[in-house]
Amino acid sequence: MKINILLKFIILIFICFLSLNTGFLRAAQNNDLSEATIINREIKVINEDIGDKKSDIQKLQNKQQKISETIREKQNEKASLNNQLALLDNKMAKSELDIELVKTDIDMTELEIKKTNIEIEDLNQKMEKEKEHIANVLRLINKKENVSPLEIMLLNDTLSEFLNQIKYLEDMNESIEKSLKILQKSKRGLETEVSILNNKKEELSNLKIEVIEKKQKLESEKENKVHILAQVGQSEREYQRLLSQAKKEQEDAAAEIASMERLVRAKIAALDGEKLDFNDNGLTWPVKKNVITAYFHDPDYPFRHIFEHPGIDIRAGQGTALKAAASGYVARVKSNGSSNYGYIMIIHGDGLSTVYGHISKAYVKEDDYVVQGQKIGLSGGMPGTPGAGRLTTGPHLHFEVRLNGIPVDPLSYLP
Repeated sequence: MKINILLKFIILIFICFLSLNTGFLRAAQNNDLSEATIINREIKVINEDIGDKKSDIQKLQNKQQKISETIREKQNEKASLNNQLALLDNKMAKSELDIELVKTDIDMTELEIKKTNIEIEDLNQKMEKEKEHIANVLRLINKKENVSPLEIMLLNDTLSEFLNQIKYLEDMNESIEKSLKILQKSKRGLETEVSILNNKKEELSNLKIEVIEKKQKLESEKENKVHILAQVGQSEREYQRLLSQAKKEQEDAAAEIASMERLVRAKIAALDGEKLDFNDNGLTWPVKKNVITAYFHDPDYPFRHIFEHPGIDIRAGQGTALKAAASGYVARVKSNGSSNYGYIMIIHGDGLSTVYGHISKAYVKEDDYVVQGQKIGLSGGMPGTPGAGRLTTGPHLHFEVRLNGIPVDPLSYLP
């Protein structure tokens, strides 16, 4: 009789415990629902912002396309002063759109990263709650394991509901573990996505720097166009005269460079046992590696209708020290203090030669032997200054690499 009373008392306590536990569970579930609602609202707002950014990007791309079409039309028109200025203005407008587009793309990527981080944090919280839940379940199961066989037999007829509850807890434990594995897999996927988005953000930041540099180059060109306008006095005839002079200047320089290369190589070959070796570590940058304002055969070179750009233009302030890109003999120095195009040409081994254009001052003379890294002169390029040449695009070094006398892309040889 006393045993039955004791058993009934134990059952009553356990039922109370389950009731309290259920109440706490419901309260926790309600709290979870509240947190989930807040998170869902936050993600919804972010998704709306992302949608707005995508719409802005599409609009900017449409504007870019229209301006690009205008630029192509202007490039196909006859070279004139007004046409050149209009072309430059359109390129400036396109560069500004490029910058705005990249900024918008970066903003959108940052929103995507923020959203993904919120989702990861939400998953982390869910996982912690699931772990805590599993721990509670295991504690209940352990209570069952601590019951002796005699007690189980005694309770078997009376406490079937209790045993069913234990089975339910065991099933729930298995379900929670499965759920936890799914959550862990989801978290790994989201972490991978964040890594990809962070890489994209870094790429976009680099692109933004490149576009800003492009805008700076165009702004510099526009300043030089203003300088040219001051020179020609709004006269189309004077502008065409300058174009003709610039074309002849470049043709004369190209012919002279080719002639001097043949002459110097013939002199070297005539020397008994003399062989011009090329330095083992290849070419080095003649000025500090930085912004390239015009590339080899650049389709956007402003005077491409006069001649193909045979080298690269490297941004360098007026008077920057120039260094020999490789050891060799100085074949030609064209620098007389006038504003005509000034340059230095050096002959190297392996059929290579280098040309340094728009020099404002030379430190070497013809037939000198120079070693790699030696200072050979100063850069120039400001319109009207020594060695700048006609229609220069601002202070920079024009750098050429020639293989057997033929211009090749310097970037293929520079580190």
